[in-house]
Amino acid sequence: MTTLPTRRTLLATGATLTAMGATAPQALPALPLANENDLGIDPKRLAKAYDLLEQWTAGPNAPVPGGAILVGRFGKAMAPRFFGRQGPEPDAEPIRKDAMFYMASVTKPVIYSCGMLLVERGLLNLSDPVSRYLPEYTGPNKAEARVLHLFTHTSGLADELPDNAELRKAHAPLSVFVEKALKSPAAFAPGTNQSYSSLATILTAEIVRRISGISIQEFVRKEIASPLGLASTGLGSQGFDGARIVRCTLPDYQQGTDFGWNSRYWQEFGSPTGGLFSTPTEYAVLCAMMLNGGSHGGVRILSPASARMMTTNRLDDMPDMPEPIRRTKPWGLGWRLNHLGLADSWGDLLDRQVFGHTGSSGNVVWMNPATQGFCIIFSNYLRSRAPWRLVHLSNIIASAFA
Repeated sequence: MTTLPTRRTLLATGATLTAMGATAPQALPALPLANENDLGIDPKRLAKAYDLLEQWTAGPNAPVPGGAILVGRFGKAMAPRFFGRQGPEPDAEPIRKDAMFYMASVTKPVIYSCGMLLVERGLLNLSDPVSRYLPEYTGPNKAEARVLHLFTHTSGLADELPDNAELRKAHAPLSVFVEKALKSPAAFAPGTNQSYSSLATILTAEIVRRISGISIQEFVRKEIASPLGLASTGLGSQGFDGARIVRCTLPDYQQGTDFGWNSRYWQEFGSPTGGLFSTPTEYAVLCAMMLNGGSHGGVRILSPASARMMTTNRLDDMPDMPEPIRRTKPWGLGWRLNHLGLADSWGDLLDRQVFGHTGSSGNVVWMNPATQGFCIIFSNYLRSRAPWRLVHLSNIIASAFA
């Protein structure tokens, strides 16, 4: 019988994590700037995307308060274009050129990248039971759950806690969300269905914390942001100039509260499910790093093996996954592949090898291994109210790649 490590053993092992793998902070440059001709991008087609977002952000009652587009290829990027206002208020100031956007769920691939770093260092196995690292994770459909199921949204856990709003109203700390996520029911046997789950990301972040002995916020800073020189990217808003942070259009349940996306509580919370702040220029470094097999500027964050596993369909590894789900709703490890033809598709010109993520605050990021191109669209409109807007922009931008 295999002896499972105790929590004390895991923490002791994790104490050496930084010495084993962290790269010393360095001031890496942003991606080299290039124009459309350098990148093989049709300037007239790309201009249509700029024009459309400019149209949507024009005026005090515009349907999209503000946004930005950045397109890149071959490890280079065009200068980002900014549109509209810094917030949803009709009299909000023009959007800043150094604006930092609330990533919402575009955060999640960064959290799963943290998990993959532990896999590479021999501290975490995706094939292990979740309960090996989180002994409190017990109940129906849970004994069979593997860490892999957390990474692929196939654990059976719900997206949010039923009392999510109440917890945020009470300004509960992350530890309370973790405790409740551990006790949450699993709706189906792991590996037999796919259902998007923010709770799975919370538990993944907790595994990282227990193994490393540091908070997930600190892990992101030390192991990803700092080595890549991302000075304006972090999990939580602490240490950043608040005037740079773009204010979001809020969902109804957050209106008039002190726990919404724009509140000090939630911005400083640094939620692993959606609390990353970044700029188009800095998130472009993450995109280029993933397309380059896990490295950028001579700094390797992930191994080529990890980058490949994260960005290819891992539902193929699950024998009990129904074939229609496996084929039409592909997921990598943390990164989603495009669900072509479904309501949550990012675009009609992006096939199922294109990987990326969306965020409910109005963001989409995608990378195409076939063209080595990537697209970043950040905004501050509520995506659920008009998800087609991001698809329209993605279609135009995808058509511009030669």
